[in-house]
Amino acid sequence: MEVQSIKQRFGIIGNSPLLDRAIDIAWQVAATDITVLITGESGTGKEFFPKIIHQMSPRKHGPFIAVNCGAIPEGTIDSELFGHEKGSFTGAHEARKGYFEVVNGGTIFLDEIAELPLSTQVRLLRVLESGEFMRVGSSKSQKTDARVVAATNVDMLDSIDSGKFRQDLYYRLSTVPIYIPPLRDRKEDIILLFRKFASDFAENYRMPAITLDEEAKNQLTNYRWPGNIRQLKNITEQVSIIEKNREISPETLQKYLPEIRNKDLPVLYRKEAASSDFSEREILYKVLFDMKKDIFELKKFVLDYMQQGGPKEDLPENLNDTYHQLFNEMETPAKETGTIHIHTPYTENLPDEIPDHEVFEESLSLTDREKELILKALEKHKGKRKNAARELGISERTLYRKIKEYDIID
Repeated sequence: MEVQSIKQRFGIIGNSPLLDRAIDIAWQVAATDITVLITGESGTGKEFFPKIIHQMSPRKHGPFIAVNCGAIPEGTIDSELFGHEKGSFTGAHEARKGYFEVVNGGTIFLDEIAELPLSTQVRLLRVLESGEFMRVGSSKSQKTDARVVAATNVDMLDSIDSGKFRQDLYYRLSTVPIYIPPLRDRKEDIILLFRKFASDFAENYRMPAITLDEEAKNQLTNYRWPGNIRQLKNITEQVSIIEKNREISPETLQKYLPEIRNKDLPVLYRKEAASSDFSEREILYKVLFDMKKDIFELKKFVLDYMQQGGPKEDLPENLNDTYHQLFNEMETPAKETGTIHIHTPYTENLPDEIPDHEVFEESLSLTDREKELILKALEKHKGKRKNAARELGISERTLYRKIKEYDIID
C-alpha cells in the first residue's frame, strides 16, 4: 500500500518528506509484533500512528486500547494496567482485569510513557520481555499477547540521565523509533492544513470559509507553531468564529498568534518555560554564584603565587590590575616563616585555606527553590493546580505529589 493511500484512509494531510518517512516506517513495522516508540512534540499528531500500526497489522480484528499514562494517578496506575485482586487495597471490593489482560491479542497504546512511575516501569519491562504480569495483590503470574506502541513528547535520554526513566526499558520500547516532525519543519503543509480546518469549521458553523491574503500566508508559514497542528487548528477555529471579514490580513492574523517564549533559559524545569519572574530569579542566582566563585578562585591563585615567593612583575598582564587592587597594602614577608600577611579590605579575615567556593547566605538548595516556585505558581493561578502544573512544566500528578511532599497548603 502506498503512503498516499494511507493518508487518505486515516485522514492525514501533508506532503512533507519527513511525514511521509514516518508513515512509511509505521506501515512497514505494522506486519510485525515489534515494539514501537513514537516521539515528537505535543500536538504533532502522534495519536494517528498507533492506529495505522494496529489497523494494518494481523491484530486489526483484536482489541485496541489507548492509555494516557500521565492522566492516571500514580497510586492506581498499576491496577489500571495489570488489574487487581479483591481486597488488595482499600476500595478493591472485587477483582478487576487490567488493560494488558483485556487487550490480549490486540494492541495497547501507552501515551505519555515518560510519566510512568519507576515501579510501574519494572512491571512493564517484564511484560515486554516475557509477556508475563501479575495483578496487584496476586502472586499468580499471567500471560498476555499484547503488542505495545508507546509515545512521548519529552527527551527520553534526559529522563534517563535524571533517573526518571529506566534505560533498559527505553531500549526495549524503542526497537523501532518513529519521529513525528514538528509543524515548523513541515512548512509546505501549513497552508494545506489551514484550508482543511477552515473548510471544516465553515461547514460546522454554516458560514463562509475564511481565506488568507498572500502576506497572511507568509506570516502563517513563518510562525514557529510551538503547539504544532493542535495550535493551528485552534487558531483557525477562533478566526473563523470571531472575524466578520472572511479574507484575513496579516494585521488581523497577528492578534491570534501569541508571542513565543524562550524555552532555553536555565530554569528549574525543562518541559516548559516558567514565568518571567521565575526565569530572572534563577538567572540571577546563577550569575551571582559564578561571579563569587571566580573572585575567590582568583584571590586564591594570586595568594598562592605570592606565598611561593614569586615576584608580582611575573604575573600575567591580565592579573596586574587585580594584583594591585587585592594586595595594595601587603606587608613584607616574615624572615622566619616566609609567609605573607594581608591587611587589604578583601582578605583581612581570609582563612588559612581558602575554599573552592562559598555558599550564599540565602539557601541555594534546589529543594527550596522548587518549593518556592510551586508556591508562587499556586498563588499566581489562585490555587488552580492544573494551571499551576502547566506553568511549572510538570504533570498535574507530579504537582500533587510535590504538594504532599513539601506539606504545602494551597
